[in-house]
Amino acid sequence: MRAVLCREPGGPDVLEVRDVPDPTPGAGEVVIAVAAAGVNRADLMQRRGVYPPPAGESDVLGLECAGTVAATGAEVTRWRVGDQVCALLTAGGYAEQVAVPAGQVLPVPPGLDLTEAAALPEVAATVWSNVFMIAALQPDEFFLVHGGAGGIGTTAIQLATALGARVACTVGSAHKAEACLRLGADLAINYREQDFVEEVRRLEPAGVDVILDNMGASYLGRNVEALATEGRLVVIGLQGGATGELDLRKLLGKRGAVIATSLRSRPVAEKAAIVASVEERVWPLIADRRVRPIVHSTVALDGVRSAHELLESSGHIGKVVLTT
Repeated sequence: MRAVLCREPGGPDVLEVRDVPDPTPGAGEVVIAVAAAGVNRADLMQRRGVYPPPAGESDVLGLECAGTVAATGAEVTRWRVGDQVCALLTAGGYAEQVAVPAGQVLPVPPGLDLTEAAALPEVAATVWSNVFMIAALQPDEFFLVHGGAGGIGTTAIQLATALGARVACTVGSAHKAEACLRLGADLAINYREQDFVEEVRRLEPAGVDVILDNMGASYLGRNVEALATEGRLVVIGLQGGATGELDLRKLLGKRGAVIATSLRSRPVAEKAAIVASVEERVWPLIADRRVRPIVHSTVALDGVRSAHELLESSGHIGKVVLTT
């Protein structure tokens, strides 16, 4: 089969489509014939050499896909050859086939095609596990997501809105702000022109109950400043650096929490539990059209370099999806 690998760490030019052996399913696994695979910022980090796959996992990029079940291993009872599915992956999505634990496989939501379904598993699992399972965002609480126009941001805005929270986001342009407001955000803050702490305090003087942050160090102090009493800051990315200074007095005074999490390195059983919760709680919202995948563009597998260039330019709204 064909798959995308990196010949060395570097820019998009290091990505190569190569022939590699077809996967075979182990016990408890299914092989999916991939129709489409979502492109995520974590893939860019892996390409640069700063986010390698966990030990023993494939070097093929890709954290989510959709397609058709091609084979099943021993102990798999739910899935059958020919089922249309999507899946949360640890690696391997940028390929014509991928083997994945059966507990990380989901049915394609009603009304979606495989391209749309490929844009869901990673972002849905990330948002649901962090914002709702860990930070326990409640109806009528105030939620802030950084990078509102990206894959995680567009999903977070819709989910939080659908479940009754007030939502703010940061974006890099007026065009992206408009898109986020259409998705249900109450406030879209252009971080190039506005200070997000001032803007969220203007809307809600008490501060933000839950923040989902992909920036890390560069936003740490201001995120704590923006938190409400008993607020929860969840850090899921390090685009702004890994080492920051935390004012513990402010955090103590607010009885706040700073939580750093990662989805990719979790054990298979934990991922299966998250995927099961996503299917139970998020998939009905998609079926009801209250949440939908936002696909900016599709790119053929051979054009994977241009897909990475697009993501790095931040010129997209929602997800970029590779098709095989």
